[in-house]
Amino acid sequence: ASPSAVAAAPTTPSTLSPHWAAVLAAFDGLLATLRAAHVPPFLVRHLFRQLWSFVDVQLFNQLLLRRECCSFANGEYVRAGLAEVEAWAEAAGDAWVGNAAAELAHIRQAVTFLVLHAKPRKALADLAGDLCPALSVQQLYRLATMYWDDRYHTETVAPGVLAEMKAAMVAAASGAAAPALASAAAAAGGGSHSFLLDDDSSIPFTAADVAASMDDAGLY
Repeated sequence: ASPSAVAAAPTTPSTLSPHWAAVLAAFDGLLATLRAAHVPPFLVRHLFRQLWSFVDVQLFNQLLLRRECCSFANGEYVRAGLAEVEAWAEAAGDAWVGNAAAELAHIRQAVTFLVLHAKPRKALADLAGDLCPALSVQQLYRLATMYWDDRYHTETVAPGVLAEMKAAMVAAASGAAAPALASAAAAAGGGSHSFLLDDDSSIPFTAADVAASMDDAGLY
């Protein structure tokens, strides 16, 4: 399934399963092929880390680029699908596919924001520090201003919090980080002028890393 198809909420609950089932089937096929070819677990794990990074970037950027994706209902849909992906990864084993939950941090935290009922009661420190520490202030601002809910009619964050976000972005751009958000903005790249993730899923490793992960039996 394309990132757009997976990132956009279905029109009916019955369309949830096919998209995520296709994703899981692709993971199944890839892992089976690699294991059948006796690819060392070290290399398989790094390949899946690249795959998780790609999924994280593609789905996260879809949310921030398309308002129809940035809804409460779609947050529930994507969260349910990510739970299936993480369950698949847990069953496959960390030794083979790595820690999917950690690699999917941006999209996981974004949908956590979307499905949060109490957005108007949350301070910026709560959002940036506790709920979405991997996201920059710019990314939070984009989510907050794009958010809509035609199911439960929940509201986005309070106007004062939006004003704080704008002030923090201006301060970060000028090199004077807002005191309350200095550490969070620095950790999350708050000075960047882009709210999108870079599509760079390279996971470097050395020949020595490969050699250290294999024994003679593995080579044969």
